[in-house]
Amino acid sequence: MSALSPIACLLGPTAAGKTAAALAFAERDPVEIICVDSALVYREMDIGTAKPSAEERAVAPHHMIDLIDPAESYSAAQFRVDTLRLAGEIVARGRVPLLVGGTMLYYKALTQGLNDLPSADASVRAALDEDAARDGWPALHARLASVDPVTASRLALNDSQRIQRALEVFMLSGRAMSELFAAPRVIEDDAPYRFVPIALEPSDRAVLHARIEARFDAMLVQGLIGEVKRLRARGDLDLTMPSMRCIGYRQAWEYLDGAYDYDEMRDKGVFATRQLCKRQLTWLRAMPERVVVDCCAKDATERALEAMERVISTPA
Repeated sequence: MSALSPIACLLGPTAAGKTAAALAFAERDPVEIICVDSALVYREMDIGTAKPSAEERAVAPHHMIDLIDPAESYSAAQFRVDTLRLAGEIVARGRVPLLVGGTMLYYKALTQGLNDLPSADASVRAALDEDAARDGWPALHARLASVDPVTASRLALNDSQRIQRALEVFMLSGRAMSELFAAPRVIEDDAPYRFVPIALEPSDRAVLHARIEARFDAMLVQGLIGEVKRLRARGDLDLTMPSMRCIGYRQAWEYLDGAYDYDEMRDKGVFATRQLCKRQLTWLRAMPERVVVDCCAKDATERALEAMERVISTPA
C-alpha cells in the first residue's frame, strides 16, 4: 500500500446501524474490522457493550476487542499506536482494513494527533473522589470553574468523570485543559494512510432515540444486570474506574447499590445513551470532510456500502 492509501472509517452514534453496514461490506470484500470503541476493549463486558457475536466475528475478523481487564485502562494514544500497527498487518495480508465505531476521541487522536495531556494519576483521582464524597461534584465543578472556566462551561454539574479529569489535568500540569487542547497537537509519526470518515447520521433524531430505547431494553433482557453482578462480585472494581463508568454499567451498578429502582435505572440508561449520541453527532458534524449517510433511510446500508466501495477503489 503506497503513501496516503485510503482507509474507510464507518463512524456514527449508538444504534445508527454501523454493524449491519460493516458486515454487509465484509460479505463483498476481504475486510478486517478495527473497532473504534472504548468499551469493547474490556474483557468480561459483553452485553452492555453490544460486543460482536461469534457469528458476526465469523463474517470478518474483528480487532480491538477484549484487550484489557476491566480493572485496567486504555488510552487514545494506545489506540492510535495499535490501530496503525493493525492497519499495516491487515494490508500485508492482502486484506482491507475498515474502521468501525463511535468513540470520536479515538478517531480524532488517530487522525489529528494527541494533545500533550498528563497521564492519569491514581493518587490525584483518589483525592478528588474523597473531596467529591465529602462536598459533592457540583462543588468540584465550581472549583474547576475557578481554574478552567472554558471547560467547566461545557460540563454538567454532576459530570463526575469529566470534572475529575479536568481537575486532574490542572493539578498535574498547572495548566487548564482548555489551554492544552488549544495547543498544537503532537503527532509522533506520519501515518501512511488517508482516513476517510463515512458518517451514519439521522435525518430524524426521534427515529434514533427509539432505536436506542429498544437497544437498551434488549440489553436488559439479555442479562445486563447479571453481568454487572458478576463484575461486582470480583471485589476489585468500583465506579471510579473507566470500565464501570461505561453507559449501562454505571446505571446497573447504582441500581444494585439501591440508589434507585429498576424503572429509574432503565430510564437513566436510556437518557445517558441519548446524551452520548448527542455528543457523538457534535463530533461528527465538526468533520467537514465526512461523507454523510442518512441512517434513517430504508437503503442506509446500501448507501454506506457504496460509500465504502468508493473509498477503497480510490487510488492512493
